[in-house]
Amino acid sequence: MFSWLKRGGARGQQPEAIRTVTSALKELYRTKLLPLEEHYRFGAFHSPALEDADFDGKPMVLVAGQYSTGKTSFIQYLLEQEVPGSRVGPEPTTDCFVAVMHGDTEGTVPGNALVVDPDKPFRKLNPFGNTFLNRFMCAQLPNQVLESISIIDTPGILSGEKQRISRGYDFAAVLEWFAERVDRIILLFDAHKLDISDEFSEVIKALKNHEDKIRVVLNKADQIETQQLMRVYGALMWSLGKIINTPEVVRVYIGSFWSHPLLIPDNRKLFEAEEQDLFKDIQSLPRNAALRKLNDLIKRARLAKVHAYIISSLKKEMPNVFGKESKKKELVNNLGEIYQKIEREHQISPGDFPSLRKMQELLQTQDFSKFQALKPKLLDTVDDMLANDIARLMVMVRQEESLIPSQVVKGGAFDGTMNGPFGHGYGEGAGEGIDDVEWVVGKDKPTYDEIFYTLSPVNGKITGANAKKEMVKSKLPNTVLGKIWKLADVDKDGLLDDEEFALANHLIKVKLEGHELPADLPPHLVPPSKRRHE
Repeated sequence: MFSWLKRGGARGQQPEAIRTVTSALKELYRTKLLPLEEHYRFGAFHSPALEDADFDGKPMVLVAGQYSTGKTSFIQYLLEQEVPGSRVGPEPTTDCFVAVMHGDTEGTVPGNALVVDPDKPFRKLNPFGNTFLNRFMCAQLPNQVLESISIIDTPGILSGEKQRISRGYDFAAVLEWFAERVDRIILLFDAHKLDISDEFSEVIKALKNHEDKIRVVLNKADQIETQQLMRVYGALMWSLGKIINTPEVVRVYIGSFWSHPLLIPDNRKLFEAEEQDLFKDIQSLPRNAALRKLNDLIKRARLAKVHAYIISSLKKEMPNVFGKESKKKELVNNLGEIYQKIEREHQISPGDFPSLRKMQELLQTQDFSKFQALKPKLLDTVDDMLANDIARLMVMVRQEESLIPSQVVKGGAFDGTMNGPFGHGYGEGAGEGIDDVEWVVGKDKPTYDEIFYTLSPVNGKITGANAKKEMVKSKLPNTVLGKIWKLADVDKDGLLDDEEFALANHLIKVKLEGHELPADLPPHLVPPSKRRHE
């Protein structure tokens, strides 16, 4: 399939899908996409050339938000450990980009040293200059969570022109650089501060084309009452809808992501459910890392193709000798028309084109005489990669994923609620009565018995037809009632005795209260008379 894909490791070891597919992606990039990028100077306009560390790195999570929304506290909550060099407070405290990564010992690495480390995926941050690098560091610590993922903490986003300008580097551009390379972007909002500053709005717009990676967290939600929380949630969705221009509603997780007591515990169950949903999303990142790298390479290839068409079109329009500067200004001003022409000629979607305004700004400083004419062979090579190599690699990802155990993030807060009575949903729904000595259905059985004896039992059992007449009164769909019947008919004889009928009604109540039905009947719900036969 791919000559460069080797099943490494000693005999008997399982192949690792991420590394194997990653080696294939590196080879595809070097041999098929990089020549196109270099020929048309893609790195000068969009993103620098990728290195091995960009492919080999662990999945990364970028945490961003306005100041004092709890970004650093959120990271420490996930790790259940303090991050070296961090400080938490109500004022803007994090003034650096901090890459929180796994290390054998605790410590920090300054930015200038970090960008020359070939084993770290940060070498291409060097062009942002010393002002940025002095505000960039890596915090390393031995933590189980960081064995699977790395986390990027960001400075609190401020409001006001003075603070925005005084950073000394292009904050939005740095975030955009990280957005291209991370697997998940978590935007934190404080339930008390929903206003989106100009800089934050600019940052969110810089994340365009990465909406699939964005998750929103409404933090500190335990500090407001339920009625206020509903209004705050609605206001947040309205504000986001004006900035994130997608037809789909962005996913918002509500909770209080730190280890302090809840101020208003009324919504504890809601916070637990939201936390579990967010944790499942983060835990899936290592399992989907290969597909994400594949997806990002495809997006990069499509953008590189469009860039080649734009550069070659500009080169074609330039005069050979006189009037180069005036023609350059004319072409930059009419770049929108060139976009439309390329779109028509090559049947390219408008969404694949770079930002018109940003491209015009970049072209102002470029020497058009150094641009290259269209070279179809380079484009054909990339087309072949997208049409054939990537398609075969997609199949290989799935095949090899099936050969290895599922990879999830472990440790820290991810293990805190997995087992024991404080696990999400423990003792609720179908889990109610799990620790009781008595059968939990027994407390309501007298009520169910009254109904049971009106359904003409024969030899202590009712038929499926008679049970159906009663069960459909719940108005649950037949698919759900069919599952309840399968769980309640413990002895699989097609009839229900009084205990099985009581169990069926108990499961109906569980479903009507909004809980999910179990795939198999839990031991504590098995009727007492049936346990003796097991």
